Amino acid sequence: MGCNSCNKGSNGLPRGCNNNGNCASGSCGTFTVFDWLADISISSDLFKIVEVRFKNGRKEYFRNNDLEVSKGNPIITESEKGYDIGEITLTGELVKNQMKKKGINIEDDLLSLLRYPNEKEINKWQALIKKESEVQIKARQIAIELGLKMKISDVEFQADGSKVIFYYTAEGRVDFRELIKRYAREFKTRIEMKQVGLREEASRLGGIGSCGRELCCSTWLNDLRKVNTSSARYQKLSINPQKLAGQCGKLKCCLNYELETYLDALKDFPKKDFKVKTKKGIAILQKTDIFKKRVWYAYKDNFMQWFEFDLKSLNRMIDINKSDKEVSSLEDYTLISSEETIKAFEDSITRFDRKKRKKYAQ
Repeated sequence: MGCNSCNKGSNGLPRGCNNNGNCASGSCGTFTVFDWLADISISSDLFKIVEVRFKNGRKEYFRNNDLEVSKGNPIITESEKGYDIGEITLTGELVKNQMKKKGINIEDDLLSLLRYPNEKEINKWQALIKKESEVQIKARQIAIELGLKMKISDVEFQADGSKVIFYYTAEGRVDFRELIKRYAREFKTRIEMKQVGLREEASRLGGIGSCGRELCCSTWLNDLRKVNTSSARYQKLSINPQKLAGQCGKLKCCLNYELETYLDALKDFPKKDFKVKTKKGIAILQKTDIFKKRVWYAYKDNFMQWFEFDLKSLNRMIDINKSDKEVSSLEDYTLISSEETIKAFEDSITRFDRKKRKKYAQ
């Protein structure tokens, strides 16, 4: 929290600007890269490119022509037509790593930093930011009148007012020909349409997840990776869209957090379609427990009776099958006999039938 609205409050509590990460200073954003080289004596003169962030986490890279820059300062940058104002978020050698990560060549023709903004330019920029909510409402009304299946999720003015960017979400393709004409007549400026994903929209709006905490994408997660249903299958989760979907309607990002751990653990287990050949018949895998490192098998003609094994016993049976031999029976390798399993099952059913003894005071 770096802007004045967030810092100042009564009784030592932050007042808050209620912008949910979209404040003008950009200091509440989640897409900030931690500069772990800040305290190391490496001069920023070694690398003459800086990272500048604009609204909605939009980042661009600019060449620095002998300006003394520091992280967090507003700066005027070149644009295709006119100028724009953003916040310096990263300087020095880490910028080179970020550019490499995003596939940007250092030798490409990049726009340059111009100067620091004066008071008049800052005031104009702030006035345009206040105007954005009004323009967003009007833009939504025009899109509804034209019957377009899209949602205008945010609006961003260029600092000099010569261009406005409309961020939208849509499931299919949208015909913008008439829409852009209406926008140009209404707002009297250049128009740019930029589509964003549902995950990016949810990260800007924020909210509370099913875990009871703030959304990861709106607090700390800045790498929105694709999530597949296979992530849930590997973790033995029920494929229920209502439980697996997040605020954005897509699969939850947290399904990827422990996926690598599950994949590493599953390397020690046989494949799901592996069948154990015994003299009593073929046995099929029914269940795996990667935490206890146990598996349960059942004969193909009797799925009601399961046999529990540890990995050592299972590997011995696998080695026997690989040598073109059949295992004698599952009962010879199981950890718990079938009689013990049936007795434990019966005890779990009849445990409520037992009458409790009364305790008398001595």
